[in-house]
Amino acid sequence: EDPSLERHFKGHRDAVTSVDFSLNKKQLASGSMDSCLMIWSMRPQMRAYRFVGHKDAVMCVQFSPSGHLVASGSRDKTVRLWVPSVKGESTVFKAHTATVRSVHFSSDGQSLVTASDDKTVKVWTVHRQKFLFSLSQHINWVRCARFSPDGRLIVSASDDKTVKLWDKTSRECIHSFCEHGGFVNHVDFHPSGTCIAAAGTDNTVKVWDVRMNRLLQHYQGNAVVNSLSFHPSGNYLVTASNDSTLKILDLLEGRLLYTLHGHQGPATCVAFSRVGDLFASGGSDEQVMVWKTNFDAADYGDVLKTQKSGTSVDGTHHTLQSEMDCGVHLKKTKTQDSSRNHVQREEETSLANTLEHIMGQLDVLTQTVSILEQRLTLTEDKLKECLENQQKIIQNKTS
Repeated sequence: EDPSLERHFKGHRDAVTSVDFSLNKKQLASGSMDSCLMIWSMRPQMRAYRFVGHKDAVMCVQFSPSGHLVASGSRDKTVRLWVPSVKGESTVFKAHTATVRSVHFSSDGQSLVTASDDKTVKVWTVHRQKFLFSLSQHINWVRCARFSPDGRLIVSASDDKTVKLWDKTSRECIHSFCEHGGFVNHVDFHPSGTCIAAAGTDNTVKVWDVRMNRLLQHYQGNAVVNSLSFHPSGNYLVTASNDSTLKILDLLEGRLLYTLHGHQGPATCVAFSRVGDLFASGGSDEQVMVWKTNFDAADYGDVLKTQKSGTSVDGTHHTLQSEMDCGVHLKKTKTQDSSRNHVQREEETSLANTLEHIMGQLDVLTQTVSILEQRLTLTEDKLKECLENQQKIIQNKTS
């Protein structure tokens, strides 16, 4: 069964720039050139929230891993953190000296990486909302920056036509990929962390191995590629292009699977949900679309299970080998999974859910404290103003 259009959201008043699903798929966030962030409910008849706060176009949005926060970056040079349920509450990072093009949480939800037209990539702590460090070797706008799944690497893409790989601990640039003929609009890590995919204005998508630093795959399209997203299984990649199409690439076969037409005008952004059964796209036609993936679950169900447990039987991480021979891994992991104790798995799930809940509560608390601090500062400022005015009045009277 082919991918099919599931939902259609209208509400933005200008081009959509970014889309992202929450962990539980109950919500979808989108950013737009209209300076608004929208949170759409995936349940029918539930209303959407429009979050106002940014003073200029919202360039990027992302849910935190727990789904309790949304980060956004804007042309107003700031990054905001929002609580997606409470209407309009947000805290502001004075982030960069130019447009913020990209925001991305680390998989533990503790750090945030941002990329900007000021040619830097910056890393922040989420809970203390504190700036940690800058990576500044790009010599032009940085369009995109992402953490690796294990949080040890950062990849960034720039209008200087390079994709740079950074070591988060040493803060060194460990490799520059310079093979793109144009600017690089978007870059992301494969779920295994062993390779990256980059989308370019030269109409290509390139996949590189980050251990050998070599090109694994090269897809030539016929329009600028604006955005891409890996399926959680790592077997597929979806892209959004200026020719208004979304394309699904089969990475194991190394070929184009589907071309989807939905948007009128350029498709600007695309993202799979966290389990990969849905993907969302946005376009310059102001529309947000949600699509059902409809891949055969057997294609990726087992891969997802083994990825949750981290490694396959032989103790190796799933990799996208140059021959893309994941078939072997799939067969092995099936037997491993059935032999695992059912009770143990249930316990692990319940523990994971509890931790998830605690993390979520912490997110909300952090955000609330931060909002209270902002209000306190405002109150103090007002009080100071009042006292100063009072002094003036007294002085005028006595004089």
